[in-house]
Amino acid sequence: MGSPTNHHLGTSGQQGDESRVCQARTAPGLHIKPIGLIAGGGQFPILFARAAAEHGHRVIAAAHVNETDPSLADVVDEICWVKLGQLGRIIKHFKKSGVDEAVFAGAITKTRIFKDVLPDLKGLSLWNRIDARQDDAILRAVAETLEDEGIRVLASTIFLEDLLFPQGVLTRKAPSPEQVKDIQFGWKIAREIGRLDIGQCVVVRGRTVLAVEAIEGTDATIRRGGALADKGAVVVKLKKPGQDFRFDLPATGEQTIATLAEVRGSVLAVEAGQSLLFDRDAMVRAADKAGIVVLGVRENKDGSLHW
Repeated sequence: MGSPTNHHLGTSGQQGDESRVCQARTAPGLHIKPIGLIAGGGQFPILFARAAAEHGHRVIAAAHVNETDPSLADVVDEICWVKLGQLGRIIKHFKKSGVDEAVFAGAITKTRIFKDVLPDLKGLSLWNRIDARQDDAILRAVAETLEDEGIRVLASTIFLEDLLFPQGVLTRKAPSPEQVKDIQFGWKIAREIGRLDIGQCVVVRGRTVLAVEAIEGTDATIRRGGALADKGAVVVKLKKPGQDFRFDLPATGEQTIATLAEVRGSVLAVEAGQSLLFDRDAMVRAADKAGIVVLGVRENKDGSLHW
């Protein structure tokens, strides 16, 4: 997707040549408000950039080397490539471009915190102040630091509410009575691991927990639980209690279905209105082909579920 120039930007980002890493695609417009984009992997940063531009913003991106799609450079006005942990560099880039509002969009491979971090002084100072280095704690600390620097962090769905997972059964098949029992059982477990800021997803079968998501991510959790289930695994994925809409919303898409089909899973139940859904049409087609049930679920005040 990206031009040779944009792929070159990613390469120079790995080399650390600041004069070439931070590039502008368009000249600043005094009448157009800039918005910052802290980009991870996947298609979400690109979707956000396009939507923000349609709403009249200049998009100023801080993209992560080895995570962010290089073609993001084609759809933003300025881009600066950073290593994981280079918070000071992001702040400097945003301030130079007049950014006072920003969003987080896209995933960061969580296992990279053990092997591929190159923090600057600002990032190192923040890291040393965090006691529990779980998702929410880290992201909230980063957001607080940005806001202390005069950069307000907005909800990642600000221009893309149409990506929120809808309520109801999306596929031709609906869940069986036994699968409904597994959804209800898995929901309680997933809510509890979310409360502990461990993960957002569980895999169950026959009201037995097969896998709980931790740092490895949803796909790896599905593979691990699916292998234990042999077939018929039910995957439940929902937001953490008190989930901050500014970052780390649960996300599913066509790849989630491909992974579930790989282990002969049977159900994907996702919290409606609190999760992101990418490639909806392709996802539903893939699920129907594999005979997988996909549904968006809401929790009532009494803890019961409906869809």
